[in-house]
Amino acid sequence: MGCFAGRFGRVEPRRAAGQFVTGLLADIEVKTCWQLAEQAGHARPDAMQRLLYRAVWDADAVRDDLRELITGRFGAPDAVLAVDETGDLKKGMHTVGVQRQYTGTAGRIENSQVGVFLGYAGADGHTLIDRRVYLPASWTDDRDRCQAAGVPDDIEFATKPELAAEMITAALDAGVPAGWVAADEAYGNSAAFRAGLREHEIGYVLAVSCSHLVPLDGGKTRIRADQVAADLPASAWQRRSAGAGSKGPRFYDWAWLDDVCTDADPDDGGRHSLLIRRNITTGELAFYRCWTPQPATLAQLVRVAGIRWSIEESFQAAKSQVGLDQHQVRRWDSWHRFTTLALAALAVLAICAADAADQDHADTGLIKLTVNEIRRLINACIIHPISDLAHRLQWSGWRRRHQARARRAHYTRRLNLELQP
Repeated sequence: MGCFAGRFGRVEPRRAAGQFVTGLLADIEVKTCWQLAEQAGHARPDAMQRLLYRAVWDADAVRDDLRELITGRFGAPDAVLAVDETGDLKKGMHTVGVQRQYTGTAGRIENSQVGVFLGYAGADGHTLIDRRVYLPASWTDDRDRCQAAGVPDDIEFATKPELAAEMITAALDAGVPAGWVAADEAYGNSAAFRAGLREHEIGYVLAVSCSHLVPLDGGKTRIRADQVAADLPASAWQRRSAGAGSKGPRFYDWAWLDDVCTDADPDDGGRHSLLIRRNITTGELAFYRCWTPQPATLAQLVRVAGIRWSIEESFQAAKSQVGLDQHQVRRWDSWHRFTTLALAALAVLAICAADAADQDHADTGLIKLTVNEIRRLINACIIHPISDLAHRLQWSGWRRRHQARARRAHYTRRLNLELQP
């Protein structure tokens, strides 16, 4: 709370915001205003509801302070900005942005609300730093419906890549240190999104679909990405790790067509390329359009492609640990306020985990403290101090030691399998 406490002009909303973030970190099953008020010891949920609805404070200003705190802790020149969306299943039609639409949360078309998020993966940690609610055309074309949900009159329809571009531009304009952008096919297939990144002179590794037409020979020839992969000789593939996963190094076969895909101004001063990833076990292919303002190596591009998954990990932690998807709000301001406070709670966990890793230099036979374990310890030591703290700490150590043994076994088994030719 210290980084943005000054954004609240009155003591009541400032105190409620602190209790709200504490409640999101607490070990309670559901994290709506009612449960958070009960957790804080309130007799009624009014203070929490007022915080999200009528209280005077700027969620975007709090977001800016939070972003500065996170990049001050994790900032690095080669940090990666990762964009993606996530959906929350909803009932009814009055919650801002809700309609029947595809959401990866369900893996199908459902009545849902979709938010586009910006993640930051830096030197020794990653978390979410910005958010936008996606308003489908069915909303922006119905101004009465927008007005009922508190949507500002100047908000017009924007695609998900356009929302992502807005967040990236805002971050770079604010001086966020970053050298790369990573995203999935929904963003990589957008020529306008790619062009916008080149204008910012920031490198990118963006997934594209298998049917994406790859411009070769200065754009004179366009070939499907999967056809390009089919025509490659066996010698074109190299086995490299995309980073450590929960079960060990994530080895894939990679092919890199350097200095191709020039479908933009040939004088843009950068280097275009196509990166292809092949799953060692299944043979499944993934394709990436890449651009760098300066020459890059295959190892750099593979690293960025692997880091994109950090935003998926942040979504999982945000939903399972701080209730990102548990809001029960309908209005525009309320969604942004709840989501911003959830990002603040997630930042607490990410920064605490990074600080604990920095302090743990000894080989103790334990895995590093995860955000899940950090939240358990925050509850045991701060939110709900227990009398037998030694017992809780003993269990924490047992879990981490058991997980370390399981990880070593997974690493050994996977390494032996994936290093086979």
